[in-house]
Amino acid sequence: MTNQPGLSQLPLLDGGQIYSSGLGTYPHMGLKGVELFTQALRDGHRLVDTAAQYNNEAALGEAIKRSQVARSDLFVQTKIAGGDQGEATRTGLEESLRRLRLDYVDLTLIHWPNPSRGLYLRTWEELIKLREEGKTKHIGVSNFLPSQIDELIEHTGVCPVVNQIQLSAVIQQRSARDYHRSKQIVTQAWRPLGPGEDLLSQHLVVNIAQQVGRSPAQVVLRWALQCGVVPLSVSSKPERNRENLAIYDFSLSDAQMDALALLDTGGRFARDPMVHEEW
Repeated sequence: MTNQPGLSQLPLLDGGQIYSSGLGTYPHMGLKGVELFTQALRDGHRLVDTAAQYNNEAALGEAIKRSQVARSDLFVQTKIAGGDQGEATRTGLEESLRRLRLDYVDLTLIHWPNPSRGLYLRTWEELIKLREEGKTKHIGVSNFLPSQIDELIEHTGVCPVVNQIQLSAVIQQRSARDYHRSKQIVTQAWRPLGPGEDLLSQHLVVNIAQQVGRSPAQVVLRWALQCGVVPLSVSSKPERNRENLAIYDFSLSDAQMDALALLDTGGRFARDPMVHEEW
């Protein structure tokens, strides 16, 4: 993975590196997804997040081929679906690789802990083996609580390099971020633009955007960057995806960061990983 103009990288605890912002892909799929992802890659996105559950890995694989971006410059990550946990983990990742038409992915995450199944520890053990075989360079989790990550570490001695969680300026997840920092785990944010919480229309966000001459989306993505969080955002409009990448040539002041901290609503809008499960 080489440096890309305008993109920075963060260290992973296993010695690797990851780009500090990325392209989400949900819910885009099919030919429209192919066209959207191809353009985003051509425009400079290099970290791309998908999942078996999104039903768009094949579209992303085609986009990677069409974009003609060198594989070594990309950081492709996918996720093990709830139905593929446990003994089916290997098959789940191999099927993802087949759909993506890749020999390996850079990062594989367990999509949700799904505690009612009791299989996330077994899934983690399988991912460790798959990493050793080179089918995935790095392994991590998504939507895991600190106690669940502690369990993985206690039983295997292997700490996830990433935890991807629901996080935005209205769901700031401070305790989770503190825990991740203590373990050198990179925090990734899904839904960092807070569409369900009307984040981009908040007066504070709009006012700061006017102050710095940027869009509200760029402000909240820059907020995430300055918090040490890797935001994963996507729009159906290519120009918005280009805009979401252009967050490295300005910064927010301490006063602006402090003001945005006031938007935090705690966990009121967050999905509870002990209750919410996906298959």
